Amino acid sequence: MRITDTSDLWYKNAVVYCLDVETFFDSDGDGVGDFHGLAERIDHLAELGVTTLWLMPFYPTPGKDDGYDVADFYGVDPRLGTHGDVVEVIRTAKDRGMRVIADLIVNHTSDQHPWFVESRKSLDNPYRDFYVWRSDPPPDTSDEVVFPDEEDSIWEKDPATGEWYLHHFYSHQPDLNIANPRVQDEIAKVMGFWLQVGVDGFRVDAVPFFLNDLGMSVREKEDFSEPHEYLRSLRRFLHRRSGDGILLGEVNVPYSDQVDFFGGRDGDELTMMFDFVGMQAMYLSLARQDARPLAKALRSRPMSRLSPDSQFANFVRNHDELTLDKLSESERQEVFEAFGPEPEMQLFDRGLRRRLPPMLEGDPRRIRMVYSLLFALPGTPVLFYGEEIGMGENLSIPGRMAVRTPMQWANDPTGGFSEADPKQLVQPLPDGSYGPQHVNVADSRRDPDSLLNHVSRLARRYRECPELGWGDFAVLRQPHRAVLAHRATWESASMVLLHNFGPDAVTVPLALDEEEGTLLVDLLQAGECTVGPDGEVELELDGYGFRWLRVQHLGERRLV
Repeated sequence: MRITDTSDLWYKNAVVYCLDVETFFDSDGDGVGDFHGLAERIDHLAELGVTTLWLMPFYPTPGKDDGYDVADFYGVDPRLGTHGDVVEVIRTAKDRGMRVIADLIVNHTSDQHPWFVESRKSLDNPYRDFYVWRSDPPPDTSDEVVFPDEEDSIWEKDPATGEWYLHHFYSHQPDLNIANPRVQDEIAKVMGFWLQVGVDGFRVDAVPFFLNDLGMSVREKEDFSEPHEYLRSLRRFLHRRSGDGILLGEVNVPYSDQVDFFGGRDGDELTMMFDFVGMQAMYLSLARQDARPLAKALRSRPMSRLSPDSQFANFVRNHDELTLDKLSESERQEVFEAFGPEPEMQLFDRGLRRRLPPMLEGDPRRIRMVYSLLFALPGTPVLFYGEEIGMGENLSIPGRMAVRTPMQWANDPTGGFSEADPKQLVQPLPDGSYGPQHVNVADSRRDPDSLLNHVSRLARRYRECPELGWGDFAVLRQPHRAVLAHRATWESASMVLLHNFGPDAVTVPLALDEEEGTLLVDLLQAGECTVGPDGEVELELDGYGFRWLRVQHLGERRLV
């Protein structure tokens, strides 16, 4: 099967870019980003090599959880624009070959959502069963809260009716009762609405939480006896409305459990999932300067139990805390000591609220190696806005908002984000070495050696190498613990990729199953080498170096 025959699997070699409209670009000078501003900056994404734009929540909200407390699933926050502005962004993106996906938050709503406002009016209100209630006092659930610094239970007593409602996250975010068929119908309508507007799929928030049957009645549990059937029904609905639409799931569970969320060999639930396990192993490898934790995680991916259409999404950073919860306590402390030794850099004792460049002390060699790794790993790369220029965090902002500062476009007091007074910005900018006077798009464009140009080159090469998004993956044996050497193969095309997690230059000996005289052609720099007798080859690798090599068989047409 040729790659051009499978455009319905477009996500297999996409470059995904996540942004929050309110922090990307302000077009009207009120200090808040907006859809009109995003449309003006779409060309930056096109030049970067982005093929899929992921929009964080833009719905009406009280603003207690950066938009994840949704008050109207069908609306657009008036600070950001109108439905017409959303359509214009989608049209502009598609004119430049980009698809658009939107956040789908169906685990909970804001407590100001009309459904919850109605549900708390009386025990027999028609919307009462849209949420999960209990009449008896709940047990101690302090060990189940997601935000232990702000909540001590996942149940909140409502004074209006004297009963408790379920909230896995904040108490102002009551959990929806997904077992209720009416709620299921409403979620389908929400999906159908935004698909009709023009989105190409959804990033699905907090999937394991809304498939939980905690607090449901016996009847509801019987009706919801197979939670994954509900996920399959969402996938079926999506494909009826949009044949090539995707569901990209936030599922931070062990690999063995991820098989179920993909739908196993049938692949009929989530289309893609973020690889939280691999991401955390990568940071442990960076902390130890030892590639083996990451290699172990990658070998553990349950690919043989998945449909070939299923896909992992790789990331270096996302919009939340950099969670390390799948590491052991001692491993987590290693990462904290290396990259977040101060308490203010940590969150919930399980993650970091920092961006990559400050964690690596601005070392351009290590930063470039990590982003090469992001694009080289098997799967689909996902960038968080500002990563392409090396933005830092602002630790003076509480919680997870430290990494959600305005995009830095230029060297001026507002980073070129807005014409408003800097004090009026939706969030304050970082200062010091990572402020806009040192890190911004305009200066990066003029510097041929900038991180921006490096990431753009990686995105272009990734798109030219179907082996990376589509191919089979294998870790290659070699003697250096600091080096990850792997091979990606798709049909007759194959690549060898090397990444050095250590500061010392090394020579990496490999034994490849290739005939003598086969070429390995460098794709990120000039050069090539030849495979010797018995498939042996030695490859030079700088400290924190990386190489992408295309396997060029004798007599084959040379690929660029």
